[in-house]
Amino acid sequence: MRIATVLAAASILALAACADTEPVTNYVDVAANEVSLDNMAMTANDTASLTPAISFTSGDGAALGSASLEDGAAGLVISLAGTGMPPGSHGIHIHMVGKCDGPKFESAGAHWNPENKQHGTGNPAGAHKGDLPNVTVAADGSLSETLTVTGASMAELRDSDGSALVVHAQPDDNKTDPSGNSGDRIACAVIAPAS
Repeated sequence: MRIATVLAAASILALAACADTEPVTNYVDVAANEVSLDNMAMTANDTASLTPAISFTSGDGAALGSASLEDGAAGLVISLAGTGMPPGSHGIHIHMVGKCDGPKFESAGAHWNPENKQHGTGNPAGAHKGDLPNVTVAADGSLSETLTVTGASMAELRDSDGSALVVHAQPDDNKTDPSGNSGDRIACAVIAPAS
């Protein structure tokens, strides 16, 4: 009986001592919460550099394909997937305002030019940051090209009024200011401001 009393007293003391320390499960919960918060932060950072696919429309509102944009190691990567565009070589530029009001898309403003340079990669006083290489539309009206805008980022394009990606009727001569004699604006896609 005496041994049983001593064992019971020892058990009570052991339980009391354990009550002063945090259970191991709390440490596991804290670790799980930290992992969860880290994953949430990583997801938020990853999605900040992405934008949903944007849609090209013609001056009369017809769908002409899409583009996706994302930040890459060298700059902004633009993947084009056009349909129903006129075959041949076309100038394409990033414009300053995220509005594509047809039929002429003048609402998109001038070329994106934050450094106040002249137009064209072949212009000694150029180029606009929004000047892109010409693209080629296949005989079936499809456009499938990937372009990189060196040193640019999604954050710059998704400012308070957004920006636009505009395809022109003619090829860009890469030297004539302000738009490389690339002709009318025939397709436009809005890059919306960040929400």
